[in-house]
Amino acid sequence: MDENTSLPQRIRVILQKEGGNGDCLQEVLAEIAGHFQARTCTFHRALKSEGFLELIGQVGLPSHIAEIAGKIPFGKGMAGVCAERREPVTMCNLQTDDTGVAQPSAKDTKVEGAVVVPLMDADGEVIATLGIGKDGEHDYTSEEIKTLEQCASVLIGAV
Repeated sequence: MDENTSLPQRIRVILQKEGGNGDCLQEVLAEIAGHFQARTCTFHRALKSEGFLELIGQVGLPSHIAEIAGKIPFGKGMAGVCAERREPVTMCNLQTDDTGVAQPSAKDTKVEGAVVVPLMDADGEVIATLGIGKDGEHDYTSEEIKTLEQCASVLIGAV
């Protein structure tokens, strides 16, 4: 694939591979993490009736954190707050967060700059969240958030 191909287009190509969307999700998350030079990439599906997010794919989380992140209540942690607010949630350095948005266990990921964006259905309901975390402090630009939101739009078909 041409290196000038946009990230959302590269994700579309991966998802169209033989084997179906579920089989390609890990490759998609790795592609997103690589593009952003991120240590972690997470994808949670919303279980609206239960008020939880379920981790359905991730790259880079320590196993004990992946277990904790397996089921997140709406309103808790960055992904849960993102789902509750229906808007991106960013943090320049989650290691020094004193807002309470980042859960204490999130510090075990060793990431600092983090962002989570929601995936919305046609009715404006959150159906999933997509997040990345980078080494070092990082203020995400509107362009970076837009690109991640475009990736989330492509991933809607995979949930």
